[in-house]
Amino acid sequence: MPVQSSDDLEHIRSVLDVLTGKWSLLVLNALCDGPARFNALRRINKGVSQKALTECLRRLEANGLITRTVVSTSPVAVVYAVSDLGASLEPHLKGLLEWSLDHRQKVEEARDAFVNGDAARPFTDAGNHPPRSGGES
Repeated sequence: MPVQSSDDLEHIRSVLDVLTGKWSLLVLNALCDGPARFNALRRINKGVSQKALTECLRRLEANGLITRTVVSTSPVAVVYAVSDLGASLEPHLKGLLEWSLDHRQKVEEARDAFVNGDAARPFTDAGNHPPRSGGES
């Protein structure tokens, strides 16, 4: 799909901003496996703080990607589930997560090379930008 306008770019950026939060894709992935309560999501996503998970869940709910249901038990429970809209992301999400696992070593090697100053720097002008083509100067 070709981007048609700056409005398209703004809409894309807005959606990607929600999806690319630090925990968003991992929380969505967990919920694609079935509904879960807050503490279960916290156990699945080791390292997430209570505050970060709360903010992530609110952001995903506010954007229609998950649902939040209060279950009247004693004590009251809250269950999160992926919505139909969120479920439509599942094949893309699984593909991205698989790609991440398949290419993690190459990404780590590139990061290490960059940090160590070994990364290739193909552009040599002062601004480190690619040379312009087509006779522009």
